[in-house]
Amino acid sequence: MSVASVRRAAKESVSGLPRAFWWLWASTLVNRLGAFVSIFLAMFLTADQGHSASFAGFVGALLGLGSVVSSIGSGVMTDRLGRRPTLLIAQASTAVSVAVLGFMTDPVAISVVAFLVGMASNASRPAVQAMMADIVAPEDRVRAFALNYWAINLGFAISSVAAGFVAEYSYLIGFLGEAAMTMLCAVLVFMKLPESRPDATAAGGAAKGGEPAVSMGTVLRDGRFMAVVGLSFLLAVVFLQSQVALPVAMADAGFSTKDFGMAIAVNGVLIVAVQIPVTRFIEHRDQRMLMVLAALLGGYGFGLTAFAGSLAVYMLTVCVWTLAEIINSPIQMGLVARLSPVHGRGRYQGMYTLSWATASLIAPIAGGTVIDRFGADALWAGCAVVGTVTAGGYWLLMRRVPATGLATGAAAPEAAPEAVPEPLPEEAVARASAADPAGSPA
Repeated sequence: MSVASVRRAAKESVSGLPRAFWWLWASTLVNRLGAFVSIFLAMFLTADQGHSASFAGFVGALLGLGSVVSSIGSGVMTDRLGRRPTLLIAQASTAVSVAVLGFMTDPVAISVVAFLVGMASNASRPAVQAMMADIVAPEDRVRAFALNYWAINLGFAISSVAAGFVAEYSYLIGFLGEAAMTMLCAVLVFMKLPESRPDATAAGGAAKGGEPAVSMGTVLRDGRFMAVVGLSFLLAVVFLQSQVALPVAMADAGFSTKDFGMAIAVNGVLIVAVQIPVTRFIEHRDQRMLMVLAALLGGYGFGLTAFAGSLAVYMLTVCVWTLAEIINSPIQMGLVARLSPVHGRGRYQGMYTLSWATASLIAPIAGGTVIDRFGADALWAGCAVVGTVTAGGYWLLMRRVPATGLATGAAAPEAAPEAVPEPLPEEAVARASAADPAGSPA
């Protein structure tokens, strides 16, 4: 491609999105740039504090448990209090709890604060995703979610490198650094992001007493959406085998931690390099079949690990399931936004977030248990089976969803019984940009 073609492609990838989206995108990037603690927490607990590896695993599980607990609660807060207040509470709470964790030495205190960190750090996700659905037109959501996912991975790639240098000098600086960056996100939200929650009474979505018509019962009774949540959970369990099962299997096969680091680095590098061009390629294609393809690539990408006998082959398998991740993430989040009634977006996004939070608890346990009892090859074969089942589930689920509706936002799938019509994109954008109508900061 010529330089002019690259510039044109880059411009088309970021053009047309409202200013509020770019401030939200910037807050995501800043947040991930300061994500030090999750990277070195296990080393901090064992090498610096002298705790056992099992205690470090227990603390990691408490972080995940906190995420599970906050998923639903933050979704309800997003609908009741609003997107902006929920973001501010979540980010300020994360900053304070992370800073406090850096000073804890007693095992009980570490456990309690780690659980609070897990709750606070996950609480912003439903609000971010609901706000993005509010302010971005339906036909641009896949692109917007892809850009946000790209920012997450770019920030994490940089913070992963920085965390190593910070930890060598002082773990406490890492804790305080993450707290400062997270507080900066809260300031950015407070200064630049207006509330985007649609007016319930204007859209006919309010019940008596001003409460939203959509409850958690509505979400649980929405069979099609809960099927999406279930399929998301299955695929998440497969993807999250990269965190525990893959390094364990590589170590058992005689590979070093350096080898694993090089293999897993392919994931972040590939996402940063090709997320945007791949999204441009798939944006207006039949996304029903792309969901099926992503599930198959994810399952069989991990399945191919059974045949890996060299570092190069391991890196190739990472390429396969990373491509699945690149395809699945923006389309899945766009699908969740389309299936969510306007005044229940927080609750729906909270339930979707719960699928990943729960998977983060179950995947390490399931992967380790299968490896111990049946061997790594059985686990990789199981991943292929789960990927196939998930692909079949998406195929059955999406048969009645119009291809044009998912690809361009022209037609929405049928909504939950209490759902209200989605407002016109320009109205949502105008509401979100009213406080700051200038051009994009990007």
